[in-house]
Amino acid sequence: MTITSSVTSIRWLAAPTSRRWVEQAIARPMEVLIDHAHCERKAAGAAVQLMFRYLCEPGLGEALSPLAREELEHFERVLKLLKDRGRYLEPLRSPGYGAWLAKQVRRAEPGRMLDSFLVAGLIEARSHERMALLAEHSPDPDLRLLYGDLLKSEARHFGLYWVLSADRYPRDEIVPRLQELAAAEVDALRGELSAPEAVRMHSVGVDA
Repeated sequence: MTITSSVTSIRWLAAPTSRRWVEQAIARPMEVLIDHAHCERKAAGAAVQLMFRYLCEPGLGEALSPLAREELEHFERVLKLLKDRGRYLEPLRSPGYGAWLAKQVRRAEPGRMLDSFLVAGLIEARSHERMALLAEHSPDPDLRLLYGDLLKSEARHFGLYWVLSADRYPRDEIVPRLQELAAAEVDALRGELSAPEAVRMHSVGVDA
């Protein structure tokens, strides 16, 4: 298996996903699919949370409301595929990826808003990269179609978070902070999987 996705096309990311993660994800497709549904739900919730936190921020609601709706559409699509396969949304142990990144967000403004945008963008960027790998390497045609169809949306989403940042902060503030957070994102993905069934969309597995 040759891993063709790279951080050269996803400049948010500081290191690429490993071949080992792809092998683990392909070996346990239902765990990854169920987790993917949870990820879409959480992404919609994160967008809505930002809308409410910054209720009066000009232009934010207009940008994030369509994103939240699209994430929920993806959630529904994944649920349908799960149902077609005799499964449904099940509780899964989190890999801790999102919680780790949330801890990197500064608590005081204006840094909190910038970090919130950048962390959300990093999560979208990693999701895009890993879905691209699954769309290419999964032996399951339905999963290849699903992940391939969602790629453009994921790219738009992390692009949107960049625009939200660039419209509100100077580039010389955004870029160094993004580099710091991207390094933290890679730290969250270092290590070895505890058990085969623990594989998730954002479980450990990077070449760094």
